[in-house]
Amino acid sequence: MTQAGDIGSGGRRPVLTVHDLSVQVATDAGAKTVLDGLSFDLMPGETLALAGESGSGKSMTALAIMGLLPKPMARISGGSIRLGETDLTALGDSGYRRIRSARVAMIFQEPMTSLNPLMTVQRQITEVLLEHGACSRREAPARALRLLRNVRLTEPERRLSQYPHELSGGMRQRVMIAMALACDPEVLIADEPTTALDVTVQAEILDLIRTLQAEHGTAVLMITHDMGVVAEMADRVIVLRQGRQEEGAPVRELFARPRTDYTRTLLAAVPRLGTAPDRPVPSQAKKIVEVDDLSVRFNIASGLLNRTVARVHAVEGVSFHIREGETLALVGESGCGKSTIGKALLGLVPWEGSIRIDGVQTRGRSRPAMRPVLRDIQMVFQDPGASLDARMNVGDQVVEPMRVHGLASGSELVDRAEWLFRRVGLSPDMLSRYPHEFSGGQRQRVCIARALSLSPKVIIADESVSALDVSVQAQVLELLQELQEQDGLSYLFISHDMAVIEQVADRVVVMRLGQVMEDGPRDAVLRRPQHPYTKRLLAAVPVPDPTRQRSAIPDFAGVEMDSPVFPVGAAPFRVDLQDLGQGHRVARAETPRP
Repeated sequence: MTQAGDIGSGGRRPVLTVHDLSVQVATDAGAKTVLDGLSFDLMPGETLALAGESGSGKSMTALAIMGLLPKPMARISGGSIRLGETDLTALGDSGYRRIRSARVAMIFQEPMTSLNPLMTVQRQITEVLLEHGACSRREAPARALRLLRNVRLTEPERRLSQYPHELSGGMRQRVMIAMALACDPEVLIADEPTTALDVTVQAEILDLIRTLQAEHGTAVLMITHDMGVVAEMADRVIVLRQGRQEEGAPVRELFARPRTDYTRTLLAAVPRLGTAPDRPVPSQAKKIVEVDDLSVRFNIASGLLNRTVARVHAVEGVSFHIREGETLALVGESGCGKSTIGKALLGLVPWEGSIRIDGVQTRGRSRPAMRPVLRDIQMVFQDPGASLDARMNVGDQVVEPMRVHGLASGSELVDRAEWLFRRVGLSPDMLSRYPHEFSGGQRQRVCIARALSLSPKVIIADESVSALDVSVQAQVLELLQELQEQDGLSYLFISHDMAVIEQVADRVVVMRLGQVMEDGPRDAVLRRPQHPYTKRLLAAVPVPDPTRQRSAIPDFAGVEMDSPVFPVGAAPFRVDLQDLGQGHRVARAETPRP
């Protein structure tokens, strides 16, 4: 690796130099070093990946470079950071404001906590443009629209006037990427930039970042737990562990000949599509979840009288069931209705159709009548930062469901919380901490512990391992499968990671714009896909091998549904599912909605 500050090959100088960087945080026991002596150079047009477990110092490195360490809790205790000739560690707040977005920009891991909930998408993007003089006030709306188109956001004109809560997780992440790219920065720090994105959009975003590098010589510091993304994007890799550099090498060398046991363990934990062992066919146990003709629609109001002028058909006529001890996986692009189905099962959004949980029809039930039903079905949400209360310590949040349902009290609550923390790989002494004191992956584990607190029969796992590094992801997936084997637990597993789905799913449902394109047993759908959209999803999966290039993503020439939004009085066509035998069904044609 080039030593910090040296001139690279061809006489080029690094655009970013980090030398012997150390960061300390304040704890009750005194100062704790969370980043210890990290050094690297980042050359123009280069992609350097930081990999490692949650809490290893990856995001802390990014925050130190951006001048965003939480003061006074954290501080740079040693070393230097230089952006070209500018010493970033010597800058004050006003100096950093001129640098951020204009010269160095960051895509944050959790978009919901990074976007302003009180401002429209257009206002947030134009604020960045105007702050740094990238265009005039008159030009800003058109520039914002062009940025949204660049990141492949559907219906960009409508998205400009929307607020963050009106967008799916993947859509919010794309808005964050658009804001980061707004001023054509020299350095782009991408902290888990594709965590919330489905595989096809992830591939498009990665292609977009590569295009930006080719056109502007932008350097990218990529922070990710997805070794497939590392293999596809990185020129060099630095593996961090507990704040120290464990290993650093060119990407091909690191994958082919890892030098440390830790790196070898990290690479061995990477799920690879097509390598999952066969899963035994579940017995014909009773159906614990039964969904029939489920539809979820949201009104769009406009005009002086605020009348409903259109509806978002988020879910349209979806039917499925989950048996005891079975895992059903929902896959599809962001905005296809996966998370909306999970929320409908919990009664968090208005819906039509029929939902039965352990034989109990939930439609029309009052809130008190739903309480015993909700003990049987719990959800791990996609965005752990938004689903945890920042004002409560995590221990209180984990035991709160047990208090509400009167299942435990006193010391029994503490014992149960400690046991749950151990089960998800956290130390019991973390129970008194607050959400902001955890990394993104650790916060997701807290959410899983909270979901397990009521010993439910069904868990809706909405991107439940997307924020975890590969080794912890493997541990959590192993835990979920262990709980399934021990307690007959059922899962509705919502994910964009096809390799993870292959590991955990018994059956797979592929969705697009609120409707089912293909469903059936795992092997039939993932290894013998029939619908062109399913084939497109599988082709977009990044390959965790830098010597193999991901195949081109085929154009989707299937059912044409460009948008789930229809004027009042109109509705989408219902797809007709053809039975191919052994429970494998595929969309073959459109039929008018009855």
